[in-house]
Amino acid sequence: MEKLNHAEVVNLLLQLSLMLGVGRLMAELFRVFKQPAVVGEIIAGIILGPTILGALSPETFGWLFPNTGPSSIALDGFIQLSVILLLFIAGLEVELHIVWQQGKQALLTSLFALTVPFVSGFLVTYYFPDFFKLESGSDPLVFALFIGTTMAITALPVIARILMDLSLFKSGMGMLIIASAMINDLLGWLIFTVILSMMGTTTGMAVWQTILLTIGFTIGMLTLGKGLINKGLPWVNKKMSWPGGVLSIAMAFCLLAAAFTEFIGIHAIFGAFIIGVAVGDSQHLTERAKEILHHFINNIFAPLFFVSIGLHINFVSSFNLSLVVVLIVLAFVGKVSGAYFGARQGGLEAPKALAVGFAMNTHGTLEVILGAIALEAGLITEEIFVAILVMVIFTIVTSAPLMRACLQWQERTERESSSSGLKAPNPRHSTPSPEP
Repeated sequence: MEKLNHAEVVNLLLQLSLMLGVGRLMAELFRVFKQPAVVGEIIAGIILGPTILGALSPETFGWLFPNTGPSSIALDGFIQLSVILLLFIAGLEVELHIVWQQGKQALLTSLFALTVPFVSGFLVTYYFPDFFKLESGSDPLVFALFIGTTMAITALPVIARILMDLSLFKSGMGMLIIASAMINDLLGWLIFTVILSMMGTTTGMAVWQTILLTIGFTIGMLTLGKGLINKGLPWVNKKMSWPGGVLSIAMAFCLLAAAFTEFIGIHAIFGAFIIGVAVGDSQHLTERAKEILHHFINNIFAPLFFVSIGLHINFVSSFNLSLVVVLIVLAFVGKVSGAYFGARQGGLEAPKALAVGFAMNTHGTLEVILGAIALEAGLITEEIFVAILVMVIFTIVTSAPLMRACLQWQERTERESSSSGLKAPNPRHSTPSPEP
């Protein structure tokens, strides 16, 4: 059996050390500016990759991060595991009871926030494929579906953090945004399973077989599977050491579900996401256990994935301003208008509905993961991937200030309405004018 030799072990350990160390330093730097850690970790990858380190010292970069060889394969294994675990904790954040509580308002907001950006992204890319410089042999239909899905998905973890920073997480509007984002992501991932099948990632199964198995797996895990997990967790908590027992079982379920969806031709991350929803919705999974899982994955595995993004792409040579502008405009026009219209239909006032639109326009982890998969499959070019990353970072940076401005607008409107109401005479109590 082939093993890593001494030099390759040293190389792998140096790679992991640099990625974690520089990723953490940049994440902390961006936290100072009240930005999510993911932005700093992507920047760390750009620093360690061909964009900066590769330009300053090509020999050092080539030695540290070789494109081939056993250490490169081993690092890729770490990154694949990181992506699976990231989607698992993203699923943990989907609380189905919150979705049911918000009811019709969340359903309307999420459906319009999904449909409008999906359709607009699909139409623009399908009818103007030459502008996006598709890879030769790429299917324009699959590419258009991919861009539409990328525009439609919302970054639930990033939104949750922004709402906490704005002290809105437990408010009515905050719960509406969270519930809408949950529905949005569930539907978006179901659409993406179809795209994965059309990309030819299946293992010999027909597309319809893969889709049926995926839908069956999703429904089964969110009904029967969720019930079995909910009944089994008390036994795990009682009979096994805490928190090791529940964490080990949760991770085992995650990897098993990931293996199943990979086997049927859908990427492993979908299985991890769905099992995360099922496990996270159990009333017997304590907040402390969730917190431990989040810390473990977000601080060790997540940086490896986000830093790795910059290791294989030159962001300077692959930067295309026109592509970046078009994707940013598509994101804002489609997502903000769709969510705004849905929220208005649900009964929200205009300023609050617009705040919901800007919140739902926050893109993040999932879009980056989808982009990385599409790039690896040859569906998109490096220029499109870089444009997606810039769009993601731009929406993250602008969401909180734009939401804050909308809420200030709402406060001004309420103050003006209140003051004008105080000044206006009440006809019931007005004194009649004396007759001449």
